[in-house]
Formats: sequence, structure tokens, C-alpha cells
Amino acid sequence: MSITSFVDICQKQASLQKEKMAFTFLGKETISLSFSDLENKAKALAATLQKKNLVGQPVLLIYPPGLDFIVAFIACLYAKVIAVPVSPPLSTKKAQDFVPLLSILNHSQAQVALTTNTFSQKIEAKISKRLSLLNTDNLDEKLACGWGKPRIAPDDLAFLQYTSGSTGDPKGVMVTHQNLLANEEMIKTSFGHDENTVVVGWLPLYHDMGLVGNVIQPIYLGVSCILMSPLDFLYKPQRWLEAISKYKATTSGAPNFAYDLSVKKISSSIKENLDLSSWNLAFNGAEPIRAKTLKRFSSAFTCCGFREEAFYPCYGMAETTLIITGIEKGTLPLTLDLDKKAILENKVSFSSLLHQKRKYLSSGRVLGNHKLLIVCPDSMELLQEKNIGEIWISGDAVARGYWKEAELTKESFQAQLANGEGPFYRTGDLGFLYKNELFVTGRQKDLIIIHGKNHYPQDIEHSIEQLHPALRPGSCAAFSVDIGEEEQLVLVQEVKKDEQEKVNFVEIRQSIHNAIAENNGLPTYEIVLAKAGSIPKTSSGKIRRRLCREIYLRGEFSHGKQETRDPQ
Repeated sequence: MSITSFVDICQKQASLQKEKMAFTFLGKETISLSFSDLENKAKALAATLQKKNLVGQPVLLIYPPGLDFIVAFIACLYAKVIAVPVSPPLSTKKAQDFVPLLSILNHSQAQVALTTNTFSQKIEAKISKRLSLLNTDNLDEKLACGWGKPRIAPDDLAFLQYTSGSTGDPKGVMVTHQNLLANEEMIKTSFGHDENTVVVGWLPLYHDMGLVGNVIQPIYLGVSCILMSPLDFLYKPQRWLEAISKYKATTSGAPNFAYDLSVKKISSSIKENLDLSSWNLAFNGAEPIRAKTLKRFSSAFTCCGFREEAFYPCYGMAETTLIITGIEKGTLPLTLDLDKKAILENKVSFSSLLHQKRKYLSSGRVLGNHKLLIVCPDSMELLQEKNIGEIWISGDAVARGYWKEAELTKESFQAQLANGEGPFYRTGDLGFLYKNELFVTGRQKDLIIIHGKNHYPQDIEHSIEQLHPALRPGSCAAFSVDIGEEEQLVLVQEVKKDEQEKVNFVEIRQSIHNAIAENNGLPTYEIVLAKAGSIPKTSSGKIRRRLCREIYLRGEFSHGKQETRDPQ
């Protein structure tokens, strides 16, 4: 069978695997789909979409966590409809929770949305005037007989992956079937996947890591995947590791914060019943990867059979379908102790002095047939090893561009070096190469420049993370604002809900001032101690610093107990 699209992969697995369980969802009740079930349900919905003449049109997928989303996504591929996965409103009663969905609706210009009957009743009043809703959970599978396989070329669009928007408004990344096939093969090869692979995941299915990694990769392999709701993990992190233990998962992963949360929340009594010895690849991506996190998690769960060399730091984004670099499986990542001041001057210098150094963790080598360069973002000149610049990428997994954004696509996806070589995708991320391995140092647009010196916001945020038990870890945003004719540092830090009335806010804020002055050499103009949940984050947990800045300037942060001005 000639494979030219992901539909060919789906049909191949439905033919070869048939009754093998493809997906199992752990919720109030455990629900499973075999590969043949998935094929039949997807064909029935695809036939319905074809009858509605939606071929080549964007269609929103608005689903709560569950298997209905997967059926709908595969059905869109089968019908040659452009799937647009979106985050379902967390609360269907709050208008603000519909803002991201409506933003994507406006930008994509979709006319139809797929959802479930129950969820449709909750959201209909808010969006039914904007588009028509099609409930997909009770379709007659006999409709599959009416499906006709469309002609799909490798360069045809498979879906729009709206970016999580950590530095700006969400953009629809146009992912083609060729992009999918190239990236899935990269994941398979670099992760060492085979027919014995078992995947467990809780990541949102509308996000690139959850969709491409935990849905499309298992289908590509023809293996089983066990899924759960992201909220089930966040409320009780032990559920993630319990599923890995129960189903003998070999592959599972998440952004850095999930490993820290697991260390913090999972008790010794729970660990006694965990067996993590099957887990041989724990991928870690989507945000800065910290060496301390890997050490803490390994130390905490060695007693459960977890091995530190199972960690797999990697780097990628929606614009490259998903993964683009990764370390060699089964090895410990290369770690460098670098001079913090030199990094801020875009230089790489080794340091052994405790107060001057910071650990940087390798994100591995570029995968597949891809090319990764470090480029001066101003001169467009190629930079040599150990020089910090913007990360540029080319290859089969790089998406076609942004939906209905011709100028932005040209600027971002068709960049050329000063010598005319190209095209390349400009990631906007900063990093350097050492021994052909990528080290990511930050994001260009988030860079804080005060008194002519560069400061990475994550360094500032890290300075106070463990300063006081009342401060929520991973919930701090550092950014600069114009005060008079100078840039000044502002910090927004969430306070745990149960600590709002217990702690001395004046003392905490003074200690934050002192820590940033000592560790980063910076005065802080203002510190906002905000209520838990105030800081906007992307679907993968990254701080949306530019949006934080906008909210701050509008004076709209939901404050905790604080005086109106900070001590200087």
C-alpha cells in the first residue's frame, strides 16, 4: 500500500490491527476504541461531512476531553476537511472563557463546529449565532457505507494547529499530510518506538504535544494509548503515574512543571504501590527544561523503578508539527555550567563559580533530514558554535505557514540568510549550538533590556520560585514597562489561595525585591502579588508574558492583599 497521507496510515492500521485497542480513556468510566471501531466511526462522520460539502473547509472541533475528539479529528482527515482543534471553555457560564475559542472562530472563518450533544447544549447560546453545531456522538455507523475516499496529496492541509500564543495572538499553523508523516517518523525513530510501545498521556488533545504525540503517533505505530483529562492530572497528579504503572507504559511525558508537581504532590504511601520500571522514555518539552527538575523527580521516584536516563529533553513547536531536536534515547543530557553575565551579552562562557554560573540543559540534536542554524537576527549572518542567536529551521516537518496570514508567513517561514540560503522558519527562540547539540536560552520577544543590559525573564522568575511557601511555583511573570523614559522591571506573582489571609505581604514583597537585586542585579519597580489563577498561560503551561504586561498596564490583575505601592 502506497502511503501518501495520514489517511493511508489509519486505513493500514484498521486493516492490520482491527480488534486491538487503539485508545482507552480513563474518566468516570473507562471507555475504549479498537482500531476497527475508530475506522468505522470516523468513516460514518466523514460521510456526513462530505454530504455537507465541507471538503477543504475549516471546521472547529470543540470537545471536552475524551475519545469523541479523536473520532472527529480522524473523520476530518477522511473527509478532506480541515480540522481546527480548539480548547473547550473551562466554564461554559463565564464569557471570558469563550474568548480564545471566539478568537480562533473569527480568524479561521469556520462555519461549522463539531461537538457532543451534551456539550452542545452548554455552549449553544454563546456561539450558535456564529456557526452551526453538529453533534457527532450518536451517529449511525451504517453511514460509513456512504464514505468515498478523497484524493489527498502530501501537500494538502491536514489540520490547523492554533499556536498557544505565549508571545502574541494565536495563529493557525497549516500542517500538511507530508508534515505529519515526516514528524511521526522522526518521533518513532528518536523515541525508539516499535510494536511493543504503550503510551500514556494527559496532555490536552487540542495542543500539538497532546495531538501529534499522544494521538497521531500511536495510530502511526499501531499501538495502544491510554488517555485521561488534563484536569484529572492537575487535581491529583498521582493518577498519571498510577496509569503508567497499571498499563506498563513505555512512553509518557509532559512539560517541565508536571514533573515538579508530581514530586510535590505524590506521597510516600502512594509511591509504595507504583511500578515505573516499564517507563523508558519520559519526554520533557514545551518550556525551559531544568536540570534540578530531572534530579528531583529521579530521586523521588527511583524507589518506584524510575531511571534518570529515561528522561528525554526535546525541543519543538507547532510550526515544526511537533518535535525538531532530541537527545539520544537512554543517555543523560549534556549539561553545561555557564557564566550568567556572558549569556546576557549573547556569549557562551564556562564558569565554575557558584554565584556566577547557571546550568543549561541540552535539547539534543536536530532530527531527520532537518537543518538547524543559529543566526544573528539583525544581520541574518550564520553564527558559529557557542554564539547565541535566533534558532532557524528547515525540513519536511516545517509547516506550510500561517492560515490567512500571507505577510507573516513570508516573514516567519521564508527567511533567508544574508548569503541568500533558504527558506528557513524563524522560531523567535534564542539559543546556541555546542558539540552539535542545541541549548535554548530564551525567547527573543520576551527579552528584558534595562540600562542597556539583557535579562531573561525566566532567570528573574527562577530567583524567587522557592523564596516563600505561599508563592505558587511556575506562576510568576517578569516583564518590563516604560516609566518616564526608562524601562523598569515589573513582577506578577501568584499567591496560593489558602495563604491569602495568613502571610505578611509586605515582608514577602521586600524579600522578593532583595532576591532580585542580589541574584539579578536589578531594582524592581513593582511587585504584584496576585490571586491564584490570575496569570494567563498557554495550553502547555507557558507564561504569556506579553499578555501579562497588557493586563498589568490596564490595571486588571486580580490582586491579593497588598499595599498600593512597593517599598523601594
